[in-house]
Amino acid sequence: MAANTTPGAALERFRLDEKIVIVTGASSGLGERFSRVLAGVGAKVVLAARRADRLEALASDLPDALVVTVDVTDPEGPQHLIDKTIDHFGQLDVLVNNAGISRVLPAVDDDIVGFRHELEVDLIAPYELARRAARWWIVNNHPGVVVNLGSVLGEGSGGRLRLPGYAAAKGGLHNLTRELAAQWARKGIRVNALAPAWFETEMNSDAMFHNDSGIAYVESGTPMGRGGMAHELDGALLLLASDAGSYMTGHILLVDGGWTSV
Repeated sequence: MAANTTPGAALERFRLDEKIVIVTGASSGLGERFSRVLAGVGAKVVLAARRADRLEALASDLPDALVVTVDVTDPEGPQHLIDKTIDHFGQLDVLVNNAGISRVLPAVDDDIVGFRHELEVDLIAPYELARRAARWWIVNNHPGVVVNLGSVLGEGSGGRLRLPGYAAAKGGLHNLTRELAAQWARKGIRVNALAPAWFETEMNSDAMFHNDSGIAYVESGTPMGRGGMAHELDGALLLLASDAGSYMTGHILLVDGGWTSV
């Protein structure tokens, strides 16, 4: 059935009815929020993370959700997640690469094991998931969408906030997004990145939002003078994931309160 392209149908294009969407890192923070938002516009969501109990609790609130307990850094993890999704739903439409970690420390105090693990979670795992999803889309002549969760630290340094591994991974993820978009555009696959500034999550809550120096860092560096609120990523996510963004690929969509404008 052809899409309705009349101006009055603009809001309909943000919907994801009957689309199958994988969200990694769905057990908490932005991943949990994203899963709820996507389900709210009709998607059937595959909830992927390591903490099964949290995924099951979330799934109880979402119609037709599938729980897949997986470590995305396990060599077999990405393919396991793709296979479980296809076996259960028969298709995959959107991949949201949200899982991530970060460590705050000066580079001179870092160790290569920790640095490498950050790259494995924040850069290598999204690459593995994207290319394995793309193989299925290409073989089956099925359009697909990848939304990578980037960061303002993919566009510049953290300044006083020392995050060498995270900055390296997100910078790589942004340019990987552009590269994969260029390679797959004529295959009907769109690849974009959603790059937030400071939104409160389980990972950064204590250091950035309940700590005087963290609060000062966010407020002084953001032209809008505050961190983001959870709902302020909803529209950007849906734009990239849905047909509303059908002519967007290779784009890094910054949602940062003006952080990168100064």
